[in-house]
Amino acid sequence: MSESPTTGPHTADDIPPAPPRPKQRRFAGTAQQIQGSLTFYKVFAFVTGIMLLILVAKMIMDYGFGYELYAGGTTAEGTENTLGFYPKESVVDGTGISYWTAVIHGWIYVIYIIAGFRLWYLMNWKVGRLVTIVLGGVVPFLSFVVERKIAREVRVDMEANPEAVRRY
Repeated sequence: MSESPTTGPHTADDIPPAPPRPKQRRFAGTAQQIQGSLTFYKVFAFVTGIMLLILVAKMIMDYGFGYELYAGGTTAEGTENTLGFYPKESVVDGTGISYWTAVIHGWIYVIYIIAGFRLWYLMNWKVGRLVTIVLGGVVPFLSFVVERKIAREVRVDMEANPEAVRRY
């Protein structure tokens, strides 16, 4: 038995009965969990898409034209470099930004996969939807398209099943 300063003592009889549980849940989470997961997914879909475009531009400059983006160091002509594109290995004591672009993109993609997996799990979707989400971060521009499609499907599913998101 607990006591509230405004209403006095409470007993187990004062607590209303729990709502009936559905036989099979449509979603594996609450509305708040799904909304939070959707926001997290949307942010990382956008960031992954931007980083993938930067990575593609880096690969074109690197493999297509033989140039690397360097920060710091001294060029072959003896001038100080702050940030610029130069032929590979023509800058002394400079840091090649291309390597770090690939590493950062890789880690952001891992977070994107986790965000997509969490949303997929909470929405109780089939495996094909997870494959679509995963491929969205691999093909340039596709993450933007997939993100819009997934966000629309989440909204439609939640609006079509308002009773299914209440869990507690």
